[in-house]
Amino acid sequence: MLDNLDFIAQIDKNNGLAILAGQAHQLAEVFEVDTSLIKDVQNIVVAGMGGSVLAAELLLNWKGSELSIPLSVCREYTLPGFVDEKTLVVISSYSGNTEETLSCLKDAQKRLAQIVIMTNGGELLKKAIVNQSVYYQIPEGLQPRHSLLYQVKALATLLESIGLLGGAVAELESAGTWAEDVVAPWVASVPTAQIPDKQLAGKLVGKIGVFYAGPNLEFIARNIKINLNENAKNLAFNYALPEFDHNEFMGWAHPTDVPLAVVELQSSLDDEQIAKRFLISNRLLSGSMPAPTIVQAQGDTQIQQLVWCVLFGGMVSGYLAVLNGEDPLPVAKVEKLKAELAQEAHGAN
Repeated sequence: MLDNLDFIAQIDKNNGLAILAGQAHQLAEVFEVDTSLIKDVQNIVVAGMGGSVLAAELLLNWKGSELSIPLSVCREYTLPGFVDEKTLVVISSYSGNTEETLSCLKDAQKRLAQIVIMTNGGELLKKAIVNQSVYYQIPEGLQPRHSLLYQVKALATLLESIGLLGGAVAELESAGTWAEDVVAPWVASVPTAQIPDKQLAGKLVGKIGVFYAGPNLEFIARNIKINLNENAKNLAFNYALPEFDHNEFMGWAHPTDVPLAVVELQSSLDDEQIAKRFLISNRLLSGSMPAPTIVQAQGDTQIQQLVWCVLFGGMVSGYLAVLNGEDPLPVAKVEKLKAELAQEAHGAN
């Protein structure tokens, strides 16, 4: 079915596959923002929900060991207790209307934190302009999860501009240029036999996806899980090695009759002990855990591999969406949930 362009067009009504295939170009975006007023930062909190906070997770997976101060993610209505005037709080909501994130903005203001806003519009953009806050405006027309690489570029630009990272922006731009050529053959017109993303989507049909990765691709296992949830409307789970071998490894002793598909995301840059753990774990779990599909990340550097996997996982989820009969872009139930919450809040007032 994935080689039938008419069938794909009937399901993919909003051209989601084209959006997923074109994400690499986001890393060419230039964000010119004056951050000279940000001073004496001792810790950073990125506050957001869903796809609007994934950039912080990718950056932590990639550059966390290079940061000289802590960076944490907040997915709550209130900020961690340590936040004060020496905390840089990045308020991130693509729509600009996420209630949890707007609540965190109020909390950050109350604690006199230094604030940077990342959004496309909505209430956050209005507040940024009125309050003369530092803000990064992310290009419009996307679902939050599909603006990930725009947001990574913006966050890296911010951290570089205040002296916490060096060379990250150039690395991202280089990785984006490289990835555009690498993923070009993944479009819908190319037969399934020639592209791995269509093949993997076929293996996931009717199954719950279970994604495992080592340290260099830990973010990717989670990101693909999220893409399967939102794009393909498909259940999926994720976990990371070496922690897997200390607990979840034992959970495969009593498999259920639930249809599962295991995918291992392996990186040539992981410690050689991680490769051994994958090998030995798979051997010891043979017969209880489904035989895994191994995806070897492409690229010579970690950021190349991360970007490659973001694009690969996105396309897999898009093709799985088509096979599931689901348009990859809309998230109608999420929007309905938000609307009902807003209605109840309005009624309470």
